Amino acid sequence: MKFFNTFRGRLLLILALLLMTTLGVQYYLNLRTQQENNDLREAQEQSIVAGIALGISSLTRQDDRVQDLIDQPGQTFLDARSRERLKDILIIDNDWQITDALNPDYLPSLDDDGVVTYHKLQDLTDLPPLMEGYRLGEDLKQFPNRQTDDNPLVEDEAHAIPIETSKGRWYVMVILKNDRSKETWRAAQPLVFTLGILMVSSLITFSLVWWFTRPIANLAAAARAVAAGNLDVRVPDANRSDEIGRLASRFNEMTAELEKKHDLEAQLQQAEKSAVVGRLGSAIAHEIRNPLNYINLTLDHLRSKFAPEDVEKRKTFDKLTSQLKAEVARINQQISDFLNYSRPTKADLQPIYARKIIEDSLRIVEAEAAEKNVMIGVVEHENVPKILGDAEFLRSVFNNLFINAVQSMESNGGHLCVKITPDEDAESVTFEISDTGNGISEENLSNIFEPYFSTKETGTGLGLAIVQKIVDIHNGTIEVDSKEGEGTKFTVKLPKAEN
Repeated sequence: MKFFNTFRGRLLLILALLLMTTLGVQYYLNLRTQQENNDLREAQEQSIVAGIALGISSLTRQDDRVQDLIDQPGQTFLDARSRERLKDILIIDNDWQITDALNPDYLPSLDDDGVVTYHKLQDLTDLPPLMEGYRLGEDLKQFPNRQTDDNPLVEDEAHAIPIETSKGRWYVMVILKNDRSKETWRAAQPLVFTLGILMVSSLITFSLVWWFTRPIANLAAAARAVAAGNLDVRVPDANRSDEIGRLASRFNEMTAELEKKHDLEAQLQQAEKSAVVGRLGSAIAHEIRNPLNYINLTLDHLRSKFAPEDVEKRKTFDKLTSQLKAEVARINQQISDFLNYSRPTKADLQPIYARKIIEDSLRIVEAEAAEKNVMIGVVEHENVPKILGDAEFLRSVFNNLFINAVQSMESNGGHLCVKITPDEDAESVTFEISDTGNGISEENLSNIFEPYFSTKETGTGLGLAIVQKIVDIHNGTIEVDSKEGEGTKFTVKLPKAEN
């Protein structure tokens, strides 16, 4: 039985069943055709025998015509099937005259003098071909309907039987009806049946070929996809129990291992890159921050000790020193962002309230939002569970998102809406941060989480990269949906804390 669970075993079994079925159907159709031919031959023989019996009875009964015998009540010569096939019965005497017939046109007639006039057999030109005329010997020459090469193909056929009487040899000619169209169909029937069987067998064969080669085609397509670099492809035939199923299963295992290896290599490369960048960044940051701190302290000293006494000059002095301190603070912030992204991070995950993190982060943008007439709204659904997270890290996430949202809106106002809802599976909490700002173009949308990618003139391109990194550390997800000129919506999902 193990053999029939294999690809070859199933194929051989199906082909054997197909062959047996084809031969069985062909044998049945041949038997059926033979039975129809036997029935037809039997009906023809019965009609000939009945016609001859009627002719002989007409000869022996001088006063009874063939038609009278047929019309007699209770006659046993003809049944319904024989009567349907019988067309005419001719009685031919030893002088080759028609003495009796079913067709009234062939019957003898009386002239005005009371003399009986008979139709001569030779004068009948509309008789159907005579079948098996060679049995009549020399008498065959007297039959005008003897078969020759010139005989046309007609519907009916004639059979002549010699009868020896006291007056010499007489003949009984029986004419039968034949349906040539039915005969043609019976002749073509085996060919039509054979052609039908061949067509059905071919269709089944094509279906089997497609069914058996489809998994191979799937494997070939999957191999091409893997060669092109797509390691996510899987062959759908791994649940089969034959060789193809085992091959598909091994192929899927291979692609899964290749995918894991590719992911591990990517992670390793990223880790190595981050380590190198982190070490280099720390050294550079230390060298940059030292003069920045000196510049910052010097500016404070200048503002306190060397401010001009003139009011106008003092305003200009304060403005310039404030701008310098702001630029120093911006450089410091960029260094901090760089270090936060490049250094390995380890979060201190604790159960915390989702709303408290949101409110703490919103304080960062309240002043700028008020200047731009931006309306801020927070909607929290009922029964929102605590989330499992690091408060400082999550503040950095929402700080970046809120700052970006407010900065994307013009000074004529807008809306910043935050929704906090428990997820349907009750395993996470969803934060939706939507704004009515400028939005993000479609070509930039796929790159916003890439490090060092920024559409701002003074941006480092690390803000959203840090957001992505912190969300990944918390085993959460972040998605973005934006239309240029209409606004942006960020959706952050964070796992809930265990009760």
